[in-house]
Amino acid sequence: MQHRPDNWVLILDYGSQYTQLIARRIREQNVYCEIHPCNTNLQNIADHPPKGIILSGGPSSVNDEDAPALNRSIFDWEVPILGICYGLQLLAHDEIPGSVEKADRREFGRSELIIDDDSGLFKNLPQESVVWMSHADHIKELSDNYKVIGHTDNARVAAVRHTDKDIYGVQFHPEVVHTVNGKQILTNFISDICELEGSWTAQSFIESTVQEIRQKVGSDRVLCGLSGGVDSTVVATLIHKAIGDQLQCIFVDNGLLRKNEFQKVLNVYEDKLHLPVKGIDASDKFLKNLAGVFDPEEKRNIIGNTFIDVFDDAIAHDQSFKYLAQGTLYPDVIESVSFKGPSATIKSHHNVGGLPEEMNLDLIEPVRELFKDEVRNVGRELGIPDNFINRHPFPGPGLGIRVISDITEEKLEMAREADDIFISELRKQDLYDEVWQALVALLPVQSVGVMGDERTYEYTAALRAVTSVDGMTADWAHLPHPFLSYVSNRIINEVPGINRVVYDVSSKPPSTIEWE
Repeated sequence: MQHRPDNWVLILDYGSQYTQLIARRIREQNVYCEIHPCNTNLQNIADHPPKGIILSGGPSSVNDEDAPALNRSIFDWEVPILGICYGLQLLAHDEIPGSVEKADRREFGRSELIIDDDSGLFKNLPQESVVWMSHADHIKELSDNYKVIGHTDNARVAAVRHTDKDIYGVQFHPEVVHTVNGKQILTNFISDICELEGSWTAQSFIESTVQEIRQKVGSDRVLCGLSGGVDSTVVATLIHKAIGDQLQCIFVDNGLLRKNEFQKVLNVYEDKLHLPVKGIDASDKFLKNLAGVFDPEEKRNIIGNTFIDVFDDAIAHDQSFKYLAQGTLYPDVIESVSFKGPSATIKSHHNVGGLPEEMNLDLIEPVRELFKDEVRNVGRELGIPDNFINRHPFPGPGLGIRVISDITEEKLEMAREADDIFISELRKQDLYDEVWQALVALLPVQSVGVMGDERTYEYTAALRAVTSVDGMTADWAHLPHPFLSYVSNRIINEVPGINRVVYDVSSKPPSTIEWE
């Protein structure tokens, strides 16, 4: 579903690793924005144009033969434009081809910005402040249509504005936290230059989405597959608010859930949220289909297709359903889509990419444009209990992608028990809410150990805990060493088959949060 309000900002992505951060910073101001590939067909949004445009950075040089180009039709909308890094260089190159060249000295990291014009974009900023640079090219010649409004010791042109139009450009990255006044710069662009008010909230999202769902569904029925996680639960609660018992939820035990999770979550659905839900135990079907499969992408496809089969069986004698609801999130969409220049496909997501034609159902994805923290805010507004909303993310394929090899009952039991120990100890020691996600991956590594007087040759469990805001970037959590030691000791002593525990200290990027 498309929830684009009247006042929104378009971000054209030229491949920067920070593009998602731009979106986060704008949405933090309660202003809606969307990321689109730099080569997107702007005619698709011409009937509902944005109130402002941001051109992201990117890894290319504007002088490269296959460099992403500027779509000049953005000027036809006559809305404010902000070019960041590569985006600034595109604006300069568009005016004077060849005006951008390789710099004698590249700039990567912190630099001191000196402001030459403290109006407009730099309103309410000190004359000097730290900014984050990441560029190898610089602008050697600037069109008379632009004026320099900021410089550094190494970059004569660090920020510009158009002399007649609301077009700005900065060589640095205001979206990263290392740019000390970056938030104020983006606020100036959004609030003062684009004249947008922060009216996009969880409550306004619910109100508009409920109306859209009612209008789209009419008197038809909707099927919603519940995973037990926050995303699908918010989707089901939102749709139930809109159409009541025209919704039918199905919560499937796929054999890949955490310890005792199926019954606990089913109780929440029935007793707390009063959702029309049917619980189905299909664990044997899933495990049979996954037997002998090692490749993570193949696992995801099998799990996704098996869910479809289970849904098909559940409604085989009921032809009244027209829609299938899914909890697809914005990061799922971003990570699953690849286009020229921007971020390459990282991995497929089980709920991105449509449905098999034979299912004959249309998709409803009410939270497709939201980040994880925004979904949680919507859930709170809908009255979903905090202890459920604040649960760590759990992937749709479940433990199927946390057992890093082929799936067997024995391996699942090891992963399930180790995970239960890790999560329960995080809760007991008041660390659970300090991390964004925690998990245990069972590695396909067996090693020699000694337990008592006996030699063992057993599996390795990897503990993973990260801090994040929305899952797009994440740092490994610096959990106390005594805590990690205690958890490791419990797992090794209490989980048969595991004799070694390691802690994952990699961040995203370059790693992903899940191992598969």
